[in-house]
Amino acid sequence: MFENLSNRLTRTFKTLTGQGRLTESNIKDTLRDVRVALIEADVALPVVKIITKQVQEKCMGEEVINHLKPGQAFLKVVEKELIDIMGEKNEELNLQAQPPAVILMAGLQGSGKTTTVAKLARHLKEKCDKSVMVVSCDVYRPAAIKQLETLAAEVNVTFFPSDTKQKPVKIAKNAIETAKKEAIDVVLVDTAGRLHIDADMMTEIKQLHEATDPVETLFVVDAMTGQDAANTAKVFNDTLELTGVIITKIDGDARGGSALSIREITGKPIKFLGVGEKTTALEPFHPERVVSRILGMGDMLGLIEQVEDQVDKKKAKKLAKKIKKGKSFDLEDFRDQLQQINKMGGVANIMGKIPGMGALPDAAKSQANEDTFKRIQAIIGSMTAKERQFPQIIKGSRKRRIARGSGTEIPDVNRLLKQFTQMQKMMKKMSKKGGMAKMMRGMGGMMPGGNDGFPPMG
Repeated sequence: MFENLSNRLTRTFKTLTGQGRLTESNIKDTLRDVRVALIEADVALPVVKIITKQVQEKCMGEEVINHLKPGQAFLKVVEKELIDIMGEKNEELNLQAQPPAVILMAGLQGSGKTTTVAKLARHLKEKCDKSVMVVSCDVYRPAAIKQLETLAAEVNVTFFPSDTKQKPVKIAKNAIETAKKEAIDVVLVDTAGRLHIDADMMTEIKQLHEATDPVETLFVVDAMTGQDAANTAKVFNDTLELTGVIITKIDGDARGGSALSIREITGKPIKFLGVGEKTTALEPFHPERVVSRILGMGDMLGLIEQVEDQVDKKKAKKLAKKIKKGKSFDLEDFRDQLQQINKMGGVANIMGKIPGMGALPDAAKSQANEDTFKRIQAIIGSMTAKERQFPQIIKGSRKRRIARGSGTEIPDVNRLLKQFTQMQKMMKKMSKKGGMAKMMRGMGGMMPGGNDGFPPMG
């Protein structure tokens, strides 16, 4: 998400950095580029006008216009304005209610609402230490009820059964009563979606809202609908009094206009982002971190939190001990590292949070994609246990067999082995005194898009 906007803004700020000072003329020229970048990112036009107007007014102030580093000064103003537009800080769920606290989930069909219910249930259970019940009031699609039941089992929360012959309001009331008896903390109510907004849908969800008296009414919207996401959220907000928004499928949207538009148009905070298909792929929305990513400054805090949550600490400690003892880093270890990357949402998600990655050439970024990682895993998977432990034994006939088994070519196997040898040398340096500094100096040749065509192996 935000890839196109980030690239465009980064180029714009670089141009301004070459100027001696900020002037009325270069501010207008830069703002014209910012405006185009926002429109191309599918940000709603009224929001584009607000952002550019506020930035222009602040940049024309004496403190900014006399600044010796115009690129820095302009960037700081844009950063603050984007944060203001998106809400300044993360707004947590309000669960201050007599249990069970009811959370009503609304949205159009295909927005990822049912999957988001499961993700949120997992978040509440694991991060907030709450007992959770989920219930589906989508009596029009039996598959939706079954899907929620399957997901509830996956995330290990209570599922309240329902069927298509029941009335949605009755289902929700029965679920809440049962949750009271079982002392469950939170009830997540999944409502029926439609392919578009219609009167019947809005009437039904309004009735559910009145009957359940939720502490949170969250609108789930697909990021790829762009500024339409903000307009749809406004219609729902006019009917339901939303308390927040969850934007899904941001991993598939390179523009990011919905995130920049929703808060300003609805007045409601974005509370979470759906960053993938897995039930772990839900992140609290922190405006300052998102803006940092838009402006090419990464989100190291978010990456650290992700590592803390999702990396297998036992395996990490085991590998660290192994390297410290001077033992060789083998292809089995490397495969474990790739699996950890997949667990964290893939290489694209990680790269988006590392400062400076947005400035990499497109050719370099294309090397560090999911297909490349899948190919590497396929090659390693075609090796025997002995070959993974002792890669040096992989010669002619073994290479042919591995390439055939992984659906790749012998040059692919050669590239992997060559770069893996480099990785082993770096790991040896790490095990020695002052090794980390030496290793960092050698990282240049391991960046994606290098001569060997594979992403960095670390």
